[in-house]
Amino acid sequence: MIGSAARFPDVTRRDAGTILVSPWIVGTPERQHAAIEATLAEWSHRTDTAGFLSLSGFASADGSSVLNYAQWTSDAAHLAFMQSARPALVREIDTVVPGIERPGVVRYRLHRSVVPDTCRRRVPGIMVAVTFDVEGPDVQRALIDVLVTRGPALTDPHPGLIAAHFHVSVDGNRVLNYSEWTSAAAHADFLASSTSARTRPLIEAMRGVTSFGFVRYHLHGSIAAPAAPA
Repeated sequence: MIGSAARFPDVTRRDAGTILVSPWIVGTPERQHAAIEATLAEWSHRTDTAGFLSLSGFASADGSSVLNYAQWTSDAAHLAFMQSARPALVREIDTVVPGIERPGVVRYRLHRSVVPDTCRRRVPGIMVAVTFDVEGPDVQRALIDVLVTRGPALTDPHPGLIAAHFHVSVDGNRVLNYSEWTSAAAHADFLASSTSARTRPLIEAMRGVTSFGFVRYHLHGSIAAPAAPA
């Protein structure tokens, strides 16, 4: 599905064996939209690719970048696509939007999700990506445990928070909190609150953790593989 009616991905779907997150630096809102539309158009006739589940194109609120969030059944399926079909797909996109900067794809696993009971039927307005650089798998798990069990942001969540989905990179070097919020205003209100102020020292006290900060994104479009026959 492409456009404003696109649905946020089902982050917790059980058949997603691997998650690929790829930021693109494009520079302007016009190039954001063109890059996402070109990507989804290319994928519109590739949705039957073995192992592909979904792709969501997010546009950063500042107009400078795009975040591609893709779900696949396995690393093997994605790597087979990378070797066979990805070069041609990228060439087509670059023909439409030349000069895209691609810092690289990060391969993640979903480690833990927190969805307050009162929020299970709420529809996200934005996604906020909070990224941490960490020193190894043990620190990945420890950071998430601290944030979930002791962090006021989740033990006493802001009413605008819908869900927090913690991802760990396969290489052990990164944690991504893919968080869903009702609106950018709600997230800004949280950042100005005492709850946010009380959460920061917990992170700063941890060894081997460096915060990369956050980026607010709006979902521009998404596409999914056809449903399997019943």
